[in-house]
Order: sequence, then structure tokens, then C-alpha cells
Amino acid sequence: MPELLNALQDQPCRLSTPALLCSLGDNLAAIAHKLFSGERGLTVTDSFTPGRALPLGLVTGELPPMHGWPAEHRSRNNQLLAAALQQLAPDLAALRARQPQARIGVVLGTSTSGIGESEAAVVHFQQHGDWPESFAYQRQEIGSPAAFVAAHLGLDGPAYTLSTACSSSARALASGRRLLALGLCDAVIAGGADSLCALTVNGFAALEAVSDQPSLPFSPNRRGINIGEAAALFLMTPEPGGIQLAGYGESSDAHHISAPLADGSGAQAAMQAALNMAGVSAAQVDYVNLHGTATAQNDSMEAQAIYQLFGEQAPCSSTKALTGHTLGACGALEAAFCWLALREGCLPPQVNDGVIDSALAPIRLATAEAAPLRRALSNSFAFGGNNAALLLERTDG
Repeated sequence: MPELLNALQDQPCRLSTPALLCSLGDNLAAIAHKLFSGERGLTVTDSFTPGRALPLGLVTGELPPMHGWPAEHRSRNNQLLAAALQQLAPDLAALRARQPQARIGVVLGTSTSGIGESEAAVVHFQQHGDWPESFAYQRQEIGSPAAFVAAHLGLDGPAYTLSTACSSSARALASGRRLLALGLCDAVIAGGADSLCALTVNGFAALEAVSDQPSLPFSPNRRGINIGEAAALFLMTPEPGGIQLAGYGESSDAHHISAPLADGSGAQAAMQAALNMAGVSAAQVDYVNLHGTATAQNDSMEAQAIYQLFGEQAPCSSTKALTGHTLGACGALEAAFCWLALREGCLPPQVNDGVIDSALAPIRLATAEAAPLRRALSNSFAFGGNNAALLLERTDG
């Protein structure tokens, strides 16, 4: 294990400019403006919960048409990914110009795939007794997003999807880094996508985890999450310079099917592992993007874990207050927010009702301000105590 850690620690892993779509916008300039000004991107609708209007992080821009795609690829999830791939195209073209024979892998995270389209097909079956002509079961398979991206780009390298709930795309980035370190790929398209559908919105509502109002992370008045959708992709290459994925950490609480380990030790272990791989101390981290779901248990656990590791020094914020919780996409999306913070030298502010829960461990919640940032940590914590942390570092190259 020490030899493997040393190999991973010494391996550069450059992250391209992120390709993003979320409720804050569909281009980096618009997203960055709202991110750093603390502007929420929520839409109040009862589209998924008739009779109960909820604030949701909807992507409202136009998406690429699906009519020419094979039936198994026609899903909103893949439309989000196709739009992100359009943004990623210049970096892919530059890579292929440098390395025409580059071995390109695909590792993505999701929790929905094409289940929204299957919901519509089930309604058709209930009404007519048969499946719609366009129905293809494969679109809801977990592997669908990576298979779509590989087919869309004509790639024949490793292509797989991870589904570990809300840590999925953070783990996809960690997995992509391993593929590079092992020499199995020359580049990896890594990230994730999740789309809003009745299954997820009503599922979290059934758990009494959804708030009828915009979420209030770390406030005593927090009542739960807002659900969102997004796609976020990076092109990862084993090159120095730029912004690096310098370290990652993964752990499992093995405590409860949905509740986190209350003392935060599992989350802390993931963060410490990311710091260890990057070869830095907690004092050298300039910003932490919190998982921060605005549920009672998550915020309490995470505040405790952050305080144990960082004290009150590192500025922190949960950007889910702006985008909603994008589930399997949140790890990559929030890593991209860290990438933007490092590039712009700005802190994403914590948005809530201006009241901090005094019962939580005292952590430093960020305000909107310019700051010299070199390292940022992004947390993703999932059901089952499935924890992931990513450490990004801005280099001089």
C-alpha cells in the first residue's frame, strides 16, 4: 500500500476546464457569476409532485436533440451529457492533435440514468397495455451514461459508470485518476450526470428529507434538501501544470442505510486520505466545498468532521443552496466549483437565512470575497456512509 500511495502521489493529474450544466446556467461565465455572488438557481414547481410545489434545481436551457440517436441512448441524462461534451470538444480536439492515438477512457457517476423516460413508458403501459414503440430498457441501466459517451465519441477504451448515490461522480474522478496512474489510459473523460425525475424527487420526499423552501445549510431552521440536476465533465490527463486533482480519499461508515455516522469519523477519514495523497496538511487547504445537504444529521456530522480536521480556519460553504442537490452529479459539479474558485481567486459564499446553528461544531462559513486560493477540498457523502473527498491544487504551470 505505501508503494501504491507513493505512485499515486507522484502522478500528475491535470483537470481540463470543466464542462458544466446546472440550474445556474450552461456556460462557465454565467455559472461563475451566480456562484460567487451567491445567487440561487431554483425553480418552484409541482411537475414531479402534483399538488406540492417544491424548489428544484432545473436545467432550463435548450439541450441537444435526441431524434437521431439509437433508442437506448435517448434520455434527458444523456442530453445533459451531450451538451457538456459540446463544451469539452476543444480540449478533446487539442488532445487528439497532440496524441492522435490517445487511449481515452470514460468514467461517469449517476443515480438515475434514463429512469425518467422509463417512468413515462410505464404510464403508457398502464394506459394502453403495451410499451411505447420508442421504449428501450437499456436507457435506464446504470451503465448507460458511459456507454453513450463512448459511442457518441467513437471511443473503444474503458467505459464504465459508478453508482454510489451522492458520491458517484466524485468516485468517478478518483477512478479516472487511477486509470491514468496505472498507465491504462492516456486521458479520461470523468464526471457525472443526473436528471430530475419523479423517482428521485418523491423518493427523497418519502424520506421526509425534502424542504418546501430553499434549503438552509447549517442554519437551525434547516428542513432538508432541494433536488437538482446537472452534468459536469473533465478531461483528465497525466500532465503537470494547471489545476491538478492532487489527492482523493474514500471511506465507508458501514453504519446505516441512509444516516451518516454521527461523530463524522468516516467523513474525516476520507478527507484525511485526500490530504495524505496530496502530501499537504489541513492548514494548507484554502477552501472546503461542503456536502452540506441542509438535513439535520448531515450538517451536524459534517460540521463535527470539519472542525476536528480544520478547526475554524478553512472557509467552507455548501453550494447546494444554489443548485439543489444534484445527487450522482454533485461530486463532479462541486469539484468544478472548486476549480472555478481556484482559477478566479474567489470564495463561493454560504447562502442560508443568515443564522448559524449554535448547536453545531463551530466552523468558518465563507462569505463572498476575493482570496488567494491554491488548494480546495470537495466533500461528497452518500447513503450507506459512502464518503469521498477530492483535493484540487492550482499549480504555477
